[in-house]
Amino acid sequence: MKITFLGHASLSIEVSGKHILVDPFITANPRAAHIDVNTLKADYILLTHAHQDHILDVESIAQRTQAVIVSNWEIATYYGNKGFHTHPMNHGGSWQFDFGKVKYVNAVHSSSFPDGTYGGNPGGFVIESEHKNIYISGDTALTMDMKLIPLRTKLDLAIFPIGDNFTMDVEDAIIASEFVECDKVLGVHYDTFGYIEINHEDAIKKFFSSGKDLMLLGIGEFIEL
Repeated sequence: MKITFLGHASLSIEVSGKHILVDPFITANPRAAHIDVNTLKADYILLTHAHQDHILDVESIAQRTQAVIVSNWEIATYYGNKGFHTHPMNHGGSWQFDFGKVKYVNAVHSSSFPDGTYGGNPGGFVIESEHKNIYISGDTALTMDMKLIPLRTKLDLAIFPIGDNFTMDVEDAIIASEFVECDKVLGVHYDTFGYIEINHEDAIKKFFSSGKDLMLLGIGEFIEL
């Protein structure tokens, strides 16, 4: 499994010969100016919620690639009504895709499209594939529901927002990693704009002092599990 950071909360995941994009917000992010959205491959697009900084490039990518948009019922319906291929889900439900099993889990946040359309309840994804399991929390507060995840899935990586203000901060992300019983964390949703700028060195040090590994990838960098 190869996971590439595309800036903000956007990810590209390559697994089982398939390409998955998560929350594509690239063209309006000046920090990701070197990422060519027109060359990104996508068989699936996973959306955690409907905020613009998570769905901006969905339509252009889906139109070009014919990717299946996977999200909650309301978001899937929104794009389905526009003629896109979708797969609707809801909290607690899972589906066996050709790249692995995906479960839609709870997140504590809000969710609406830029035009004001209701975006359903926000969520996260647990992906079990190729003997590697990851949890993408989406934008969320620290929540006790995270303790439910290791009851079903042993994680190899947890992907958490760490920018504070709109989501968890670094300290809460450390607690979240304890809740999900995963000491390897990829940080997202930080530095894109002023409200969520962080001190990288301090964040990494805090995780290390807690016996955990926080990875802060440069945009375009990747890890392999």
